[in-house]
Order: sequence, then structure tokens, then C-alpha cells
Amino acid sequence: MAFELWNQLAGAVLAGLDESHLLRHRRLITPIDATHVLYEGRQCVNFASNNYLGLTHHPQVIAAAEQSLRRSGAGSGASPLITGYGPSHAAAEQHIARWKQTQAAVLLPSGYQANHAAIQTFAAIAEKSGRNVRFLLDKLCHASLIDAVRGSGMRFRIFPHNHLTKLERLLTQADTNELQVVIAESIFSMDGDAADLPGLAELKRIYPFALLLDEAHATGVYGPAGSGLAAELGLRDIVDVTVITCSKALGSAGGAVCGSQAFCDSLVNLARAYIYSTHLPPAMAAATDAAITVMENNPLRQRRLRRITRHVRDELAHGPWQVMMGDSPIIPLVVGTETAALDAAQSLLSRGLLVFPIRPPTVPRGTSRLRVTLSSEHSDEEIKQVIRAIRDAHGHA
Repeated sequence: MAFELWNQLAGAVLAGLDESHLLRHRRLITPIDATHVLYEGRQCVNFASNNYLGLTHHPQVIAAAEQSLRRSGAGSGASPLITGYGPSHAAAEQHIARWKQTQAAVLLPSGYQANHAAIQTFAAIAEKSGRNVRFLLDKLCHASLIDAVRGSGMRFRIFPHNHLTKLERLLTQADTNELQVVIAESIFSMDGDAADLPGLAELKRIYPFALLLDEAHATGVYGPAGSGLAAELGLRDIVDVTVITCSKALGSAGGAVCGSQAFCDSLVNLARAYIYSTHLPPAMAAATDAAITVMENNPLRQRRLRRITRHVRDELAHGPWQVMMGDSPIIPLVVGTETAALDAAQSLLSRGLLVFPIRPPTVPRGTSRLRVTLSSEHSDEEIKQVIRAIRDAHGHA
């Protein structure tokens, strides 16, 4: 009987979400190739994925995963400090570190866990050294970073998005025994714009803080061989710890924390998100290793992605809805209300184009949006289709 009350409460919560047009459902989507899926009984062009370079279906990536499956099996079988750390993990970590030009890298089962592990490592190092730490986060940081900081029990402050004047004021307010860690994403996932890395570089010349940069959505898109926005801007040296995800442009699964050998060794010893989790399947580590090789050997995918991104942004800049600033393949079109975003997405779906609405609480009320994401594998004709359909969808929103 006690749990029946929970069911009643859950039903009321769900009904409230439904009434507010905020109820979410999982969608059954069957991939066909890098940019096409089956959804609701029809084939659609996928403009909702983070598969920026189409590497989920690249033959070299698939072959590496298949070979690892035959050699090592489907799962790792244990946490990495027991028997879950194998040759595929070690090879991928070494490759990631060379590619990111860091001393070391540590793989984790997801980008979410990687962010938690990085934050936990900062907090544990400070605590065991008798120091305090304060985290300073950009307001638009991913939920995983915010959750990790809150879960650390350490002090934190959130500064307005890219508002470095406010950040500087916060940096001047540190206690004597307090270490400070600034946290930002190089490309922000919901607005598609970039962190002010040059501005952060200027602040680093003045204030002694560590910089944790989440390059989840910049990986594969920016920098030499897709090594990230900091590399593209020549600002690798200002970043102390980088987090990447392997589940977006790299086309596999997992995440990695990249940094100094001392920090990565500390993570292995201190981060609960790493220690107390079964490790990433070896096949995903092998797929990640192969994906980086593809990017290193073939820059044409990255170049095409940047080219079509500029084209789509230019074409939609004078369209019916506001296009958020930036140059990333994440192109948010601010529609306004939740119902308008749902209607616009349905209009696109009726034309075989999969673009999903983003609604509160992911974004603030009044800024519900269509989030168009591009892949190098989208054809020129598909790009034309989505531009036409977005223009036409305004009449249905």
C-alpha cells in the first residue's frame, strides 16, 4: 500500500507535465545508415543526431568494433581496477592522449561519467590536501557538470553565459585557502555557440585558476584532425583538463578525461564514478581508436561539415525564426512556445525530416526551439530540403 501512494503522486506529476506540453516519451527509432532512420513507419532524414561525421557507420570503425567483439567479448566484465581494463582500453587512451596532446587520458563508460569523474578528482585532491575548492560554472554548462559539482559537496557559483566580467569578479572573491576551478564547454549543446576561450586565456594570465573544458560537441568538428576548439584557436595550453565524449562525432560510446599524468592517475585512484562502475566494453574503445584514425587520415569529412554548416546558417539567418549565434553544426531555431515547437517539428516530420523540439526545463521558458544538427553525410539535396521545410514550417507553428 505504501508504494501505491508513490504511483498516485507519479501519475499526478505526469498529468501536469502533459497538460503543460512537457511530457516526454522515448521514441523507437531504427537506424538505416549515418543520416537515415525508420521512425513511425517511414524513412526519415535524421537532422537530430550528434553523429557529426557519420562515423557510426564507417566501415573502419565497425570493423574495429567487430574484431574486438570476437577477441574480447561483448562486455568488459568488471570495473577497470579489477579485470575490466584491457588492451583496447589502453591503446585507445594512448591514442586519445597523443591526439589531444596531453600527458594522459582515461576512458569512462559515458561522457556523463567522465564529467563526474573529473569534478570528483578535483574535489578529492583538494580535500586530501587540506584545501578547499570552489567551482565556477558557465550557466549553460551541461547537466552532467552541474550535477557533478552539486554532488561534490564543494562550494560553487554559476556565472551568466560567457559573462567574463562577472567571472572575474567571482575570481577575486576566493578565500585564502581556496582553489578555484572554472568550468565551461567549448561548444554549448543547446545554443550551439562557443565559449570565449581567448577571454578565458586573458583571465588565466591574471588569476590562478584551473580550467576544465568539456569539448563534447567540438570534438571532431574543430581543430586539427577534429581535436577540438582549443586546438583550433591555438589555446591548448590554457586548458588544464579536457573532457571528450566518444558518442558524438567519434561515433561510438564512452567518454574520456584528458590531462596531466598526475591528474589522470589521481582520477583512477580517487574518482568514484570511475572506480565503482563496470568499464566501457572493449569494442567501444576499439571503435573510438579507429574513429580517431579516420579523422587523422581523412580531413574531408570535417571540411564538408564546416562548409554545409556555414551554408545552412547563412540560408536560415533571414528566415522566420531566430538562429542562435555561432558556427557549429548545432543550429537552434528559437520558436517560442512549447506548442509552437511541437507543431513545427511535426510539420518537418510530415516531409520526412527528423528534427526534434527542445523544451523546458532543458531551455528557459519562451525559448523552445527546433535543434537542427548537421552531419558531413547529409547530401546537398537533403540540405536543400531541410532549408525549404524550415521556411515552410513557420506557417504551421
